[in-house]
Amino acid sequence: MARYTGPKSKIARKFGEAIFGDDKSFEKKSYPPGQHGQNRRRGKQSEYSVQLMEKQKAKYTYGILEKQFRNIFAKAKRKEGVTGEILLQLCECRLDNVVYRMGVSPSRSGARQLVSHRHITVNGEVVGIPSYSLKPGDVVGVREKSKSLQTIQDSLASSSNVYEWITWNSEKKEGTFVSVPERLQIPENIKEQLIVELYSK
Repeated sequence: MARYTGPKSKIARKFGEAIFGDDKSFEKKSYPPGQHGQNRRRGKQSEYSVQLMEKQKAKYTYGILEKQFRNIFAKAKRKEGVTGEILLQLCECRLDNVVYRMGVSPSRSGARQLVSHRHITVNGEVVGIPSYSLKPGDVVGVREKSKSLQTIQDSLASSSNVYEWITWNSEKKEGTFVSVPERLQIPENIKEQLIVELYSK
């Protein structure tokens, strides 16, 4: 499936946030990209423009394409509860996102690659689908043959993030998806209500 493979710093500057993680280029130029940079006069954004930007930010953050993202929204809308919160929860339940949260990879794109290349197991079985939706109690681990991969070891060594809804056993190199995170437990700076308003038009 097609994925965005262009310059990430440029996208991060567009949204004014380092949505792909630590980025030295973004720190140097945190203003929007373009020939005139900071000097460009920007008019007031329309309501639609603000909503669209928020949706694009969510898509780039989780590395999901439009059709897939729209399907996730439709699924969220069918469930009982606050649609925007459920939308983010469904994104957080994706296997590639949980692998990233566990610290097995320093980025979601890297986590997606690990899953696609069959380095990750769920409940002891190899799963090669990044969009695989995890359920509370599922055990996610690094495949036995892949535990010695330098990229995985380096990522785990430098990872310091701790999430209440995920446990990690560094000796076994596996973790448990304990529960679906509440909105307050999701650190992403996304105004999900704007996305709901956009799709509801």
